[in-house]
Amino acid sequence: MKRFFITFLLVLTTAFSVTAQIMDPVKWTFAINDLNDEEFELVATATIEPSYHVYSTTMPDMAPLPTVFSFEATEYYEPVGEGYDLTEAPLFYDDIFEVEYKQFANTASFGQKFKKLKDGPFQLVGEVNYQACKDGMCVSLTEDVNMTYGEAVLTEADPATEGVGGHARSNIWAMILEAILWGFAALLTPCVFPMIPMTVSFFMHGEGESKAQGRFKAFMYFLFIVLLYTLPIAIIILVTWIVGGNSVTADIFNWLATHWLPNILFFLVFMVFAASFFGAFEITLGSNMVNKSDSKQNTKNLGGIFFMALTLVLVSFACTGPIVGTVLIKSTSGEFWAPIVTMFAFAVAFALPFAIFAFFPNLLQRLPKSGGWLNSVKVVLGFIEVALGFKFLSVADQTYHWHLLDREVYLGIWIVCFALLGFYLLGKIRFKGEKEVKELGVFRLILIIIDFTFVIYMIPGMWGAPLKALSGYLPPKQTLDFDLNRIIEENSEKVIEYVDAKFANMTVAQSAAPTVQGDENFTCEDPKYSDLFHLAHNLKGYFDYDQALSCAKAQGKPIFVDFTGHGCVNCREMEANVWSDPRVKDMLRNDFVICALYVDDKTSLPESEWYTSSYDGKEKKTIGRKYADFQISKFGTNAQPYYCLMDHKGNLLMKPRAYDLDKDAFVNFLKEGLKNFQEGTFYQHVLD
Repeated sequence: MKRFFITFLLVLTTAFSVTAQIMDPVKWTFAINDLNDEEFELVATATIEPSYHVYSTTMPDMAPLPTVFSFEATEYYEPVGEGYDLTEAPLFYDDIFEVEYKQFANTASFGQKFKKLKDGPFQLVGEVNYQACKDGMCVSLTEDVNMTYGEAVLTEADPATEGVGGHARSNIWAMILEAILWGFAALLTPCVFPMIPMTVSFFMHGEGESKAQGRFKAFMYFLFIVLLYTLPIAIIILVTWIVGGNSVTADIFNWLATHWLPNILFFLVFMVFAASFFGAFEITLGSNMVNKSDSKQNTKNLGGIFFMALTLVLVSFACTGPIVGTVLIKSTSGEFWAPIVTMFAFAVAFALPFAIFAFFPNLLQRLPKSGGWLNSVKVVLGFIEVALGFKFLSVADQTYHWHLLDREVYLGIWIVCFALLGFYLLGKIRFKGEKEVKELGVFRLILIIIDFTFVIYMIPGMWGAPLKALSGYLPPKQTLDFDLNRIIEENSEKVIEYVDAKFANMTVAQSAAPTVQGDENFTCEDPKYSDLFHLAHNLKGYFDYDQALSCAKAQGKPIFVDFTGHGCVNCREMEANVWSDPRVKDMLRNDFVICALYVDDKTSLPESEWYTSSYDGKEKKTIGRKYADFQISKFGTNAQPYYCLMDHKGNLLMKPRAYDLDKDAFVNFLKEGLKNFQEGTFYQHVLD
């Protein structure tokens, strides 16, 4: 048994070797020097990895991003002027933009002067924004500064407050608190929530257990979850520290989240559990995995408990992977213990509610079983498992374009499942061995009302209702064959086109397909891959970056690049809750050229379009791998959704946005990006 656990954990280590970001190739230290009684200076020293370089604090227009110090004035201090170079650097000349600029390699020192308004001690808080480049690939990064000025002036950053990869420098307690909050937040994700009924159901199977045995099983379940998250990270950090590697691949994470094999396996696991809950058979997990040399009764189901914990970790990884990846970045910084502690805190917070749920079934078994209420709970959970299990099959269906579970089919399955659940609660459906329901209790009646209300809520979705509350679970609305809203909108547009054509003394045929002039080799009406992909809310756009760029040049509009994915739950929530805002839809439709790039699509590219990535040296043969590589190599991230506003030369107009349901902030993001495009102002310069 021990050999099995050790072997499996070593294999699992590989599966967790993923990250949503690129490691910061620059390490920073900070010092504070008193200049006189009224002024002091912050000295920032950058240690730059070989082959990388960063730029001066003073850069000409149309040059790469300068190193910028950002500090807000407080009652204790105020910044004096801008940051400045303390290290001399040679001049370089850019042939493309015809400008001279300074860049630093190996090491560089910068300064920022401050005026003291009050005596210390006080915290000096701000950030350094800079760009690190290598072989034509640039990553924009931020290093937070949190220094103590006072009785003991620091000569360098306190190790307890250091951070890496552009992450905040904060003390270990702040990192632990943040990890705990992320652990609790992860419980609310669609990947994790379905595992709660499975957990409860599994721990209902014990017969004749003592109180101590139930507690032992619940504790072991909790412990396995924590170890499965923490131990692989610790091994990865150890290997990285020994080998000296400076990045990890995101390919395995993408495979787990979107490949047909793991998704179908997860679907089958849910279906097997559902069949068991309906009484088809009893699941006895792990009896053949138990160490036969250990015959103690309280370890009888240890293998089954481990399997449950492993299932939870693997299934939830599609949503917790980005969080795990964020912590994993810190493993390459030289801080050996900090990421292990923070991941342990995350795992404890994540596992604790499941441990509590594992305790409850033992308490339930001690209650009277009259009326068959315990079996009713399992049947209800069975219906829920059937409905939620189709989420995994849906991800594979969208990724591979099988079109087996388009939105109306998926909704039909859910409507039937929850309608049958309602009839079961009413007593109209009975399983083998169950007694007739002759009267309804108050609690059962409340469940019936909730269930049928939910069914009624879903029915309009068959004809195009947005169903925003379920956006993370359902296939995209654009897969719906009969969308009443889309039909009305399309016919309204045709009427408007017809009226406009009549007033302009034109024929409908002439006005129906206008061609934008400016690029004789391209028309903006023929997007590639339109048979595979569709934008939400009947928006029009492109699914190929080069084509979108050509159309943007022809129309004189900025580009709205949406890095998305079929298996991206947060992408669907953004589309349903933010893109649906009339202000957002109007701006996306009229002011931008939309380019949606699916990073997890499995469609093969023509052989003529295969290429070897300069980032990881691997050949890219599918649409998804092409644009995942594009996102990583150009923007230094592999997280979705990721929204970029760009001009025709690849310059970012605004700092990119990720998942955030704040509609007003998204509108401001679009407005500011459009304004910057019109004024020729860039957020940063990105090298192609």
